[in-house]
Amino acid sequence: MAKGAPRDDPGDRDLRIETPKRTAAGLPGVTHALSAGLAQMGVRRTALTLLRINQPSGFDCPGCAWPEPAPGARSHTEFCENGAKAVAEEATLRRITPEFFAAHPISELAERSDHWLGQQGRLTTPVVRRPGSDHYVPISWDEAFALTAGHLRAVEPDEAVFYTSGRTSNEAAFLYQLLARSYGTNNMPDCSNMCHESSGVALTGTIGIGKGSVTLDDIHRAELIVVVGQNPGTNHPRMLSALEEAKRRGAKILAVNPMPEAGLIHFRNPQKVRGLVGKGTPLADRFLQIKVGGDQALFRAIAALLVEWGAVDQSFVDRYTSGFEAYTSVLRTLDWADVAAATGLARKEIEAAARMFASSGATIVCWAMGLTQQREAVATIREIVDVQLLRGMLGKPGAGLCPVRGHSNVQGDRTMGIWHEPPSWSAAAGDLLGVSMPTRRGYDTVDALRAMRDGRVRVFMALGGNFASATPDTAVTEAALRSCALTVHVSTKLNRSHVVPGATSLILPCLGRTERDRQESGEQFVTVEDSMSSVHASRGRLAPASPDLLSEVAIVTRLARALMPESPVPWAEYEADYRTIRSVIAAVVPGFADFEAKVADRAGFTLPHPPRDRLEFPTPSGKAIFTAGPLSVIRVPEGRLLLQTVRSHDQYNTTIYGLDDRYRGVHAGRRVVFVNPEDLAALGVADGDMVDMVSEWTDGVERRAKGFRAVAYPSARGCAAAYFPEANVLVPLDSTAEGSNTPTSKQIIIRLEPV
Repeated sequence: MAKGAPRDDPGDRDLRIETPKRTAAGLPGVTHALSAGLAQMGVRRTALTLLRINQPSGFDCPGCAWPEPAPGARSHTEFCENGAKAVAEEATLRRITPEFFAAHPISELAERSDHWLGQQGRLTTPVVRRPGSDHYVPISWDEAFALTAGHLRAVEPDEAVFYTSGRTSNEAAFLYQLLARSYGTNNMPDCSNMCHESSGVALTGTIGIGKGSVTLDDIHRAELIVVVGQNPGTNHPRMLSALEEAKRRGAKILAVNPMPEAGLIHFRNPQKVRGLVGKGTPLADRFLQIKVGGDQALFRAIAALLVEWGAVDQSFVDRYTSGFEAYTSVLRTLDWADVAAATGLARKEIEAAARMFASSGATIVCWAMGLTQQREAVATIREIVDVQLLRGMLGKPGAGLCPVRGHSNVQGDRTMGIWHEPPSWSAAAGDLLGVSMPTRRGYDTVDALRAMRDGRVRVFMALGGNFASATPDTAVTEAALRSCALTVHVSTKLNRSHVVPGATSLILPCLGRTERDRQESGEQFVTVEDSMSSVHASRGRLAPASPDLLSEVAIVTRLARALMPESPVPWAEYEADYRTIRSVIAAVVPGFADFEAKVADRAGFTLPHPPRDRLEFPTPSGKAIFTAGPLSVIRVPEGRLLLQTVRSHDQYNTTIYGLDDRYRGVHAGRRVVFVNPEDLAALGVADGDMVDMVSEWTDGVERRAKGFRAVAYPSARGCAAAYFPEANVLVPLDSTAEGSNTPTSKQIIIRLEPV
């Protein structure tokens, strides 16, 4: 039987620390997945819902963007522990009604933890906070749209910001960008700005397209898979099944990470008998425990060794690349002392890794936010591209570049035009629909925060997500939101952003992925794009959590009609039948011709990728480009540590499912900082001591995260880790990656002060 929402908010009251695990998933993963479902949904609803996740006739998991196998190769339980938790959170039987908001003033809710807020259940009716009030109260949909439209008409278009979460469907995302651009702005920050923007910038500048070049089949066929700056056991657990399949076929796996992660040490596949009762599969053949921020130096050193050894695919380099001579001249100047200082690795460790590259005929390099949130993130990813180009690892089976995207459909949203730059097809869409599209660059996430902080933005709207907890410099972010005349959040659950409202604030509850979406023309489906450019349908089957819920498509179209009643765009038709949206997408977005017919296939379809498909590079020269900028070596002052923010295993992005991180040995709490025991001793801090973390940056502003327990952990020397969003307060707003403006959440110099 499902449990009610918790009343207690324990925080770290019962925190305990145990020995970290060296094995991921297995029977404990099954137990935790089912426990989450039973607690939130009950027995029957859990069984019905979990069996529809990632199935051809079901719904796409609202968690990560890892691709599914072909329909015939899918398990009946094609989900992971965290996917089950994500679905349980959405399909929960708990409800937030107007009575909840009457009983809980906003000032009280602001004191609650993110975990407690998320555990209260599904939002059921639109609510508004009026100026001067400390409560949300019900509001009709028509009044909510009229209120939002009135605020938008009262400001200049560039004084409004339209934020997007990665969970948004292709159809809703396309309409949302059309709404913003028809209104007159490209101010469309999104969660990509804070995660894989660095990947997109680096890949576009080197191979001509900002997406990865591999498919799931390539993962299975690879001879060497490099997993760098990524923890798939927690963040993309189904990736472990793909790695296991690659290992079964003879692949080697190289793990590069400042912290040992259980999922890359040993995997017990919960979908196979041997994973439940057997020993499972050892995954990483070699582990490089690199310092935070040392990845650029590592890949440059590997490249230098490959060139020195003559392990270069010269025919590929000559035919398909440019800049090779200038690049190799930079490699010849490599200072190994700098490499050692940056990486913390011995030369023999790097040479052993380079031998793995040299002996592999099919190599894939995978990475995630461990790389993308460094100051030199773009340069680092370019170094990975350089190594792959040296070995000719593009456009061949089992090889390529694999940025592992986080949120389901975050890549699809960008494909649909959610971007602060006008997409290449924007003008064509405007011509087709009879509207003028703005051409000036809009605000990305960091620039939007700066504009809000400085009073240049008056209206903030978010289609999904939890902006307050996802962004850096928490105090600045929350003050920026509160400074707005209007904040609007389209959400399924209560979150931190709702309790730091603008003068007027709306919460508009929407359907989730698991729920039926019935419109005038009948039952609808939406589409999503996974991390490997495959597009497929998603169909919810559950009854909506409330009769007052609207779909994201309906919310966008009704707001557009209230805001622009004379618009030639047929907004009402789009709401009535989502096929009409897909017909416009098919007409203007590259790769989507015959969209409706292609997505009718149970397997969906894969978007074209010229470098992968034809070894064609849409760069100015028509070739892939070698690049080599200055080598970055982070110099950390004496008595300081280099902090990276990480997720716990009971978390997905900003959603906190529970208070355990059992792979790292943390139970019933989150305010911990992981530090190498030798560093703790050198700092005079004992394992278990309570400390404040204070970040140090060039602006001289003190940013303090109070009351964290120091945990001795086998992390790289000189480095530390803490969970976000709790540690976001330490990330300066203006400390961003060169070229992508992504916050540097993996490069924070801190000191520990005993409490």
